[in-house]
Amino acid sequence: MARYQVGIRTERKILEATRELLSEGGLDAATLKAICDRAGVQAGSFYNIFPSKEQAVMQVAREAIQAVDPDPEDSGTETLDDLVDAYIRFVTDQSDLARIYLQIAVSSSNDDSVARRFLRHHVRRVERFADAMARESEASPADTTAKAEVLLGALDGLAFRWVLDRSFDFAKHARFAVAQCRR
Repeated sequence: MARYQVGIRTERKILEATRELLSEGGLDAATLKAICDRAGVQAGSFYNIFPSKEQAVMQVAREAIQAVDPDPEDSGTETLDDLVDAYIRFVTDQSDLARIYLQIAVSSSNDDSVARRFLRHHVRRVERFADAMARESEASPADTTAKAEVLLGALDGLAFRWVLDRSFDFAKHARFAVAQCRR
């Protein structure tokens, strides 16, 4: 039991170090050595918990996304507005992590396991958006899924734009995209 607790504490230290380094200097600052030094662990301990630095970064991003999730229990009660507001909060309130999340998503074609994780996350988001849309309208499941894909594509594109130009009104444009999908 004590070994298990040590592993949990080590994982938390690694994730906190990763979060801090990402916030301070982005993906380039969060090297494996820097993470281990900040966490006070050896590389072997890191690899006992995470198969790669990217996996630790993805866990930090996943926790930030979960922190704004309007329905963390996945009970199917969130509205489309709830989901879009959560997306906006992640991008604007967790901007450093959102930027890194988008960077890794774009560059994940070099790592099949990372690409598969991003695709699974995207598919799950599409399902949740489509479910929320279906509760709001009488559209067919195929139509709500297509609209959810289009909306998420628009939100992702707007997020990229916001990362490049912080003066861009991401929230306003995201809400406009939602209104267009409701037509």
